[in-house]
Amino acid sequence: MSDSNNPDKDSFLYPRSKFRGEFTPENLVFDSNLQEFAQRVSIICGLETNGKLSPHDAYEEIKKIYKDLKNSKKELGIGQPPPEEK
Repeated sequence: MSDSNNPDKDSFLYPRSKFRGEFTPENLVFDSNLQEFAQRVSIICGLETNGKLSPHDAYEEIKKIYKDLKNSKKELGIGQPPPEEK
């Protein structure tokens, strides 16, 4: 998806913010997934606004990627109490 020959273009098209939360590998992965979700929603909204995607199709696509994000959160255990040690 990215063009490794032009890092400025990549930074502009796919901005990434530094992770500032409580560090765990799971939180870092979820943060990355959340940033990707936000970028994709922005692109979908732009396509819909410019008439390249119908409102229904935009909604369905956002619904699909939200479901993916929600599954990622569940699989990573984000927001769940840590497992008890035995």
